[in-house]
Amino acid sequence: KKYATPPTMSFKQMELIGLAIDKMKQLGVPDHEMFQTVDLYEGQNLHQCVIGIGALARKMGAYGPKEADANKRDFTEEQLKAGQNIIGLQMGTNKGANQSGMNIGNTRHIVD
Repeated sequence: KKYATPPTMSFKQMELIGLAIDKMKQLGVPDHEMFQTVDLYEGQNLHQCVIGIGALARKMGAYGPKEADANKRDFTEEQLKAGQNIIGLQMGTNKGANQSGMNIGNTRHIVD
């Protein structure tokens, strides 16, 4: 097989990177996960390049993690109002471990 030799001139290399970035946008990679040409060419922001390539893998579906499917939920007004009366566990609980019986700084008052 005969392979094309990669370009050696910098403007041609940057042009190929730019074409790859355009193709990534066409495939639906979000803008906040994209990188710029100089990020990859000059090695300035390789972390963003890795994020962009990972996003491309997610969009392609063959490699990388599976992209999450939408799980839209529709609640009625009654369900939303009923949910306002529920106290979540983030508010705390009065069960389980607590400080009852603690006597730090106090003597035990043991009498013989």
